[in-house]
Amino acid sequence: MGAVSRIVFLPYVWRMRGKKKVLEPGVAVECRTEADALRWIEKIESGLLSVAGGQAVKMTVDEDAGDYSEPEYLASAGTVPAPIDE
Repeated sequence: MGAVSRIVFLPYVWRMRGKKKVLEPGVAVECRTEADALRWIEKIESGLLSVAGGQAVKMTVDEDAGDYSEPEYLASAGTVPAPIDE
């Protein structure tokens, strides 16, 4: 199949873990285009989507070889986790 570009919108939601409120990823939405992913971001910014926040991400994936590129963050809105520095 070879490498393909994947664009995903990842929402984040607040959930209770015992007595503690934690930010967790919701169900990822695969998007056909970058514009589709950015529309999800616009919905968060306009208050039409009731989530804590979300990120639009693009990456190159070769599932046959098990290769995944570093994610390219297209946009984010609301409350999202801080990037992990390695």
